[in-house]
Amino acid sequence: MSDPVQLANLMCSRLCHDLLSPVGGMSNGIELLADETDPAMREQCIELLAQGARRTATKLRFFRLAFGAAGGFDAQLPINDLTELVDALAAEGRDIEVKWTIGVEGLPKAAVKVLLNFALLAIEALPRGGTVTIAVEDSGSAHEIAIRSEGTRIAFDADVGRALDGDIAMNDLNAHTAPAELVRLVATDCGGGVQHAKSDNALVLGAVLPHA
Repeated sequence: MSDPVQLANLMCSRLCHDLLSPVGGMSNGIELLADETDPAMREQCIELLAQGARRTATKLRFFRLAFGAAGGFDAQLPINDLTELVDALAAEGRDIEVKWTIGVEGLPKAAVKVLLNFALLAIEALPRGGTVTIAVEDSGSAHEIAIRSEGTRIAFDADVGRALDGDIAMNDLNAHTAPAELVRLVATDCGGGVQHAKSDNALVLGAVLPHA
């Protein structure tokens, strides 16, 4: 049985973990800037600060929708806003190309959460770069989301797959697997479900979310 308090704790831990690196870079930049007098080095420090600020803003905007309640639970969010967030996250220091096939103008909040968390898993599955292909359609009775990661190496923790399948106990979840549990719960609450499949060079994630 899901424990909402424990899941919230894990999601907060995941958020803090992912923000630590860009915020830490900004902190280092401030320290260097305070002690540096060489103009060229100060310029590099300022660029380090700017890079950290961009990365932090990108992650906050992404996680605000992926993990939080931004926009209201009944809001339809424009698909263009979501593609911008995913493209920005994929561009953060990775050699990843994102391709889109979109058949909708907007998505309800539940589908947004599934899409963004799937995209996060897909991007993280490509530590050496590759291609993420995302398709979003409306069948008339449900929103259908399919994401495929392709690359020379696929990194997909078996426990993440177990969380998507509902085969992992709440006490065994951690900050890394909690987003997969969130996706499963959101899909189940909609009366839908999620699927996943992995090969040596590809990961496929899919969800069907019936209309309310």
